[in-house]
Amino acid sequence: MATNRESVDLVEGDVVRQFARAAVLAALVGASIFVTIPYPFSPAPITLQVLFVFLAGLVLGPVWGAISMLCYLTAGAAGLPIFSGMEAGFGPLVGNTAGYLWSYPLAAALIGAVVHRGTDLQNPADVPLPIVVGALVAGTILIYAMGTAYAAWLQALEPWEAITVYALSFVPAELVKMAAAIAIVKSGRLEPVGS
Repeated sequence: MATNRESVDLVEGDVVRQFARAAVLAALVGASIFVTIPYPFSPAPITLQVLFVFLAGLVLGPVWGAISMLCYLTAGAAGLPIFSGMEAGFGPLVGNTAGYLWSYPLAAALIGAVVHRGTDLQNPADVPLPIVVGALVAGTILIYAMGTAYAAWLQALEPWEAITVYALSFVPAELVKMAAAIAIVKSGRLEPVGS
């Protein structure tokens, strides 16, 4: 019996590095649940998850940023306790705060597309500050629009009640996370692969 020994093309180093970075950011989103602050004005706690969604889009760009967040959701759905409150499985992906979770890949893609102006990555430290701020604001609006709309639909809340409970009360914390993300990328220490 003859054995077929054909050569195999190796995966490019940039792809391996991007996947590794995506995996690290997905792990950081999961690890960030250990910094959960109960918030008396909302059933959703304050976490650092959105900071890492910001960084995924800023550093990895629209494609790998979204892949990173999909890896996070997949790992949580598969049973790793990496959702808020150390929850796991499919329940959190359909529960009260599921809209936030499902928005993460979309927000990372949006932030990455605005900052990098497409899929060709550039160093976010070199991107003008107003563009970075605009991208983070757009990503935040997307996250809170999806999170609030889903919670309102699921709980039959009036729109203003849902906005007040699930979005407006978090604005101060999101401003701090935006400032942290900007400081991290503007430090110049996180250059995208291939930039």
